[in-house]
Amino acid sequence: MPRLTLAVLLPLCASCASPVAVAAPAPADLPTCLGNLADDAARTGLSGAAWRQWTKGIEADMSVLELLDAQPEFKTPIWDYLAVLVDEQRVADGQAMLQQWAAVLAPIAKAQGVDAATVVAVWGVESDYGRSFGKRPLLNSLATLSCFGRRQAYFRGELFSLVRLIDRGDLRSEGLVGSWAGAFGHTQFMPSTYLRLAVDGDGDGRRDLVGSVPDALASTANFLDKAGWVSGQPWGVEVRVPDGLDSALVGRRAKRPQADWAARGVKLVDGRPLSAAGLTGELGLVAPAGLKGPAFLVTRNFDAIYGYNAAESYALAISHLSDRLRGGSPWQTAWPTDDTGLSRLERRALQTALAARGHPIGEVDGLLGTATRRAIQAEQKRLGWPEDGRAGQRLLKVLQTQPQPSSPG
Repeated sequence: MPRLTLAVLLPLCASCASPVAVAAPAPADLPTCLGNLADDAARTGLSGAAWRQWTKGIEADMSVLELLDAQPEFKTPIWDYLAVLVDEQRVADGQAMLQQWAAVLAPIAKAQGVDAATVVAVWGVESDYGRSFGKRPLLNSLATLSCFGRRQAYFRGELFSLVRLIDRGDLRSEGLVGSWAGAFGHTQFMPSTYLRLAVDGDGDGRRDLVGSVPDALASTANFLDKAGWVSGQPWGVEVRVPDGLDSALVGRRAKRPQADWAARGVKLVDGRPLSAAGLTGELGLVAPAGLKGPAFLVTRNFDAIYGYNAAESYALAISHLSDRLRGGSPWQTAWPTDDTGLSRLERRALQTALAARGHPIGEVDGLLGTATRRAIQAEQKRLGWPEDGRAGQRLLKVLQTQPQPSSPG
């Protein structure tokens, strides 16, 4: 989501905690806090009447405070993260969406220079092509984050932006849901980004990224365009790096001319020279699992994708999915692990195996919630493995091949 780089805006800040003991915030304090924010809201152009109208009856959701430091882009192994975001189901669905929305995507690509596959890849990763907008009432989440916990000033700005969008008629407050941090709609814009960069893609006079696919696709292309997208340029290519390459050269920002990389022995993953890829401009080397795993030379367009959500793993997911939507193959270099991640289909198979062993995991939906993680830990304990709750290929194969015990654990 275009979260204005939550990784930067929400840094780990244990050292910032006050040493003075304070009472834990109470949900009942929310109305008082929102009332006190009326003057700040007015400075953003909201009238007092509008602020009171749209914040009346908002309820605190204190559970969002637990999620401030739980971004999966930084806490999940890269092979797990990509296994679920770029699986065969998402590729097939995305190719179907490219066909279904071709008449909308073609003029977007012509006007803003961002190719259809990249726009649809963002849509696929952010909301699974509109299937998953998030479940949390958006006003509740942003109001809570504006009044409690860290980064209140940032979230207040997002809350003010959201109320402005509702007040001006772009959005309707009824049933408005999103992520815990306030991103919402088909391509999960934050409210402030919505105000700045959303466009009317269907010509109805509103910028509705919740109810209008054309608006969402056009707005996503506009975001990438404003982030510096170079029309006709690939995001990057998978490469083969020579043994002994200096690891200090790795990094999206440490860009060098293509000729410099070639002189250092870097080639395309199939062994051809870099010049065969048709890349222009300076290139950065990204190696998310170290130089023994997949490595990529990336262009300015990778940086534009990175601007949507500041994590290299996220940008790689969008980039790889866009290639797959164009008919490209999976990456050739294996991840440096003997236990890779599970696709959504495989996650459902794992849940089915856990349920068959008597574990109360709830719905078999491919989402690894608390109940599934506890069931995994129970099986890991039984097997004498580290009880980290991780779902991988190794556990799935064991549960599918071993005889079922009479009771779990």
